[in-house]
Amino acid sequence: MTGSWVPPAIIFLAAALVTPFLRGGVKKFFLLAVPVVAFLNVMNMTEGTAFTAPFLGHELVLGSVDRLSLVFGYVFVIMAFAGMLFALHVKERGEHTAAFFYVGSSLGVVFAGDMLSLFIFWEAMALASAYLIWGRGTRASQFAGLRYLVVHFSGGLLLLFGIVMRYYETGSLAFGYIGLTGLASWLILLGFAVNAAIPPLSAWLSDSYPESTVAGTVFLSAYTSKTAVYVLARAFPGAEVLLWAGTIMTVYGIVYAILENDMRRILAYSIINQVGFMVAGIGIGTELSLNGTVSHAFAHILYKALLMMSGGAVLYMTGKSKCTELGGLYRTMPLTLTFCLVGAASISAFPLTSGFVSKSMVIAAAGEGHMTVIWLLLTLASAGVFLHAGIKFPWFVFFARDSGLRPKEPPVNMLLAMGFLSFLCIFLGVYPEALYRILPYGVHFEPYTGSHVVGQLQILMFSALAFFVMLRYLERTNTISLDTDWFYRRGTDALAWVVRQPMGEVEAVLRRAAFERVPGFLTWFSRNPTAALKIGLDSFLLRFAGPGRRREIRDRIQRERQVYPGDIIRHWPVGMTVLWIALFLLGYLIIYYA
Repeated sequence: MTGSWVPPAIIFLAAALVTPFLRGGVKKFFLLAVPVVAFLNVMNMTEGTAFTAPFLGHELVLGSVDRLSLVFGYVFVIMAFAGMLFALHVKERGEHTAAFFYVGSSLGVVFAGDMLSLFIFWEAMALASAYLIWGRGTRASQFAGLRYLVVHFSGGLLLLFGIVMRYYETGSLAFGYIGLTGLASWLILLGFAVNAAIPPLSAWLSDSYPESTVAGTVFLSAYTSKTAVYVLARAFPGAEVLLWAGTIMTVYGIVYAILENDMRRILAYSIINQVGFMVAGIGIGTELSLNGTVSHAFAHILYKALLMMSGGAVLYMTGKSKCTELGGLYRTMPLTLTFCLVGAASISAFPLTSGFVSKSMVIAAAGEGHMTVIWLLLTLASAGVFLHAGIKFPWFVFFARDSGLRPKEPPVNMLLAMGFLSFLCIFLGVYPEALYRILPYGVHFEPYTGSHVVGQLQILMFSALAFFVMLRYLERTNTISLDTDWFYRRGTDALAWVVRQPMGEVEAVLRRAAFERVPGFLTWFSRNPTAALKIGLDSFLLRFAGPGRRREIRDRIQRERQVYPGDIIRHWPVGMTVLWIALFLLGYLIIYYA
């Protein structure tokens, strides 16, 4: 245990408890000061040290520090500052608290050295992020948040089963390299895959993020899927299944993003596409690809948050999110447009932006590994990013057909947050060494070679040409895209029908039996158990009696029911009973002494 720093999660979780009691300027100062203090704390964290605490007979490792965890720690805290600056004007009760709780839980996952503390923070992260979805207060956000929780709790159960099985097999809860060695490891991988939004487990992301609050979507875009990237990189580097899963993600996200009409849903599908590059890099498993995964996660958090901020600013000022309802906003929102274009250039990997110096490392690793098909698909996906996020999003929102809307620029704090992230996107693109020096492995990659710059520009320009040539076929339409969430949405409807109809009828029968018929019968039976048994015996005989005796037995049952609960059994005289007992004992003695 070290005394020179504390786990960053504790700082944010403590801040979440204090935030509800603050007001006005003090609260705004506090919201910005907490990430700054946390950043200084992360800078003071030393590789190889750990922060431990006892819990139920186990040693929780709340702060396990190495180069991999430090990279994510840095960017998560930077993102917390940018997100809080963007959300500084928010007055909705609880949103800042939920955001701090979300950031703290995510940092708890990143620095967890054991699987028990990882699981606790993993589930806490789901709860806090769901609140950001519900915070919008619409009917759509309520249902989206509920589906979000159901999916993530299901993934959490898979993760928990995997952890328990692994503990039973190994006797250890340490979190490190796992590899695909058995059922336990596959369950853990599936639990992580849910948060990574790997298809077909990805629809929760595009379903829920666009329904969140304006500021909530910014935080959501940065943490859940990136913590999944982190744990996959630590536990499953080199797993071939992740190589193909990630590659499929890159194409999958592009197809849906191109089809989408809602601007925040476009960006949500873009997250799936971008995380695909990271997952593929983990699957390749070399030092170059893992460096590419981590650096791309770092860069992606910044430029994706910037794009979500620009989309959120438009939504905040216009109340509209569909591309069919927007257009022509460049006239009155030039600063927002400028920041949006920086984010669009970064996600498209334009030279001198952060995406150019990070994404290309994963593609280069595929080339070095002679993975021709993977290299071609990743290159194709890289071109497709420019189509949907680099051109389509800013074109239809800020240009294209004039919607007649004339909104002003968003509040100053929103502009400052977008300006801050724009600066970082360009800074890392111009000076990549600032990022490269904190990566897990030594970097021997030069992004600014003539062939790389020219080749990337060619891809981008041909993508732009394809977009404008096909623009007539890409006209905005007010459509809804069906994703894999359709199955559990319809399945939920079917389940609700089963609960209401067949199961409802069964429940009614059981309820009548449990609360009416059974108690009534017991009450009736208790009045004269002997007579009740006689009626039951006669009823049983009636079922098997021949035609000649049916009438006799039926009449007897009728008389017995009329007399009940009176005594309906004809008793022998006492003397006769004594005689039979004496004869029985005599027979027993004869048999015994014979």
